[in-house]
Amino acid sequence: MEKVVFGMALTRFLSASIEFSAAVLMLYFGRVEAAFRINSLLACIGPVVMLIATALGLAGLAGKISLPNMLLIVCGVCLIFYGLKNI
Repeated sequence: MEKVVFGMALTRFLSASIEFSAAVLMLYFGRVEAAFRINSLLACIGPVVMLIATALGLAGLAGKISLPNMLLIVCGVCLIFYGLKNI
């Protein structure tokens, strides 16, 4: 297994454990206000995890794909964040 794939999977496992812990905390507190605060924190963590996993993937692909294709991938990620900005 490539180290980059392991790093990407580990990033997603960490994200999943944070999400699961947040769900448990929401149930523990049992109030809408607390659940809303926890959910707001998760909204900040999600994009960071996506950026880290994407950066690791791009680093792993750096020598395998051409520069124009790499730029297209970066532009695609930027478009995703631009589209989310308007929500």
